[in-house]
Amino acid sequence: MPTLNRSDAQQRADDIGVFNRELARLETEQVLQLTEAQHASLYSHQQQLLGSYLAAFDIDHNLQTRQLSLGMRIASFLGALALAASVFFLFYQFWGLFGELSQVAILLSASFASFGLTLWVQRRDSSGYFSKLAALVAFTCFVLNIVMLGQIFSITPSDKALLPWAAYALLLAYACGARLLLAAGIICLLAFIAARVGIWNGIYWLGFGQRPENFIPAALLIFAVPLVIDQRRYDGFTLIYRVLALLALFLPVLVLAHWGEGSYFDYPSSHIENAYQLLGFVLAALVIWLGVRREWPDVVNTGLTFFVIFLYTKLFDWWWESMPKYLFFLVLGLSAVLILLMLRRLRSRHGLLAGGAR
Repeated sequence: MPTLNRSDAQQRADDIGVFNRELARLETEQVLQLTEAQHASLYSHQQQLLGSYLAAFDIDHNLQTRQLSLGMRIASFLGALALAASVFFLFYQFWGLFGELSQVAILLSASFASFGLTLWVQRRDSSGYFSKLAALVAFTCFVLNIVMLGQIFSITPSDKALLPWAAYALLLAYACGARLLLAAGIICLLAFIAARVGIWNGIYWLGFGQRPENFIPAALLIFAVPLVIDQRRYDGFTLIYRVLALLALFLPVLVLAHWGEGSYFDYPSSHIENAYQLLGFVLAALVIWLGVRREWPDVVNTGLTFFVIFLYTKLFDWWWESMPKYLFFLVLGLSAVLILLMLRRLRSRHGLLAGGAR
């Protein structure tokens, strides 16, 4: 039996609902008629599946529960941010009232207590909303722990702090299925790798953003993670890896396409900018092709978004000053129509290939 995650279980539950509605239409139109025994067997099988999915993943089995779940996700996210901010300001409000030994004890106790609370809640919370909330508070306590212990013992700030932050965020993310913490861990990893690349090239670690190319190796490594390590057990994790990696790849290329001075290459800025503009179009096209081929809609959408951004910024550079504004926006509109026609052709071709494969 294939490994299921919450997204797969929810999709199966949605398919059951669609199937039942279509079956009712077919019976009303007298196209298909099931016997009482077949109806009973089908209903029993569906209820057994839905019951197992509900117990294992706390899925939304109808429209009303889906609407309530959306509200719960919003409330959980806002509550987690509020509690994390509360912990942060609580520390800073009363921090000066404690001695050094008490400060260290409070920091360590807060980290261990919040981690233990997260594990305790995670074992008892089938929905995951409360465990994700506790996990974000635990991560906040851990970050405060590292920062404030560094202040207490006068430790020079370093990029090395990003590594334990990333490790702890990823640990909590995989333990609780928290996509927000996964994103936080990936961002910490991207920053750490970029800072390391900058340090190897003689840049102070806080200045790693001055060279956008520092992020490109990190982006490629992050993109490779779900290709090497199976993420199907974790709902939405693969999407977060891919999208954040593509953002870390395309944003430096976009910046360097208009700011050649930020590159490591010792060439005239205009040459560097032109090269990165061309690279942006090529990368976006390759990403769209890869997304279509592997059936990754998130990759297709990200590649298409940046292709349009590169196209529009290039058109702006070429014609904004020299062309009447009505004509410039007409060209933008026509380019959008051209992109739509190309995508429709690609969509039709992909649909024909899929039909032929069947």
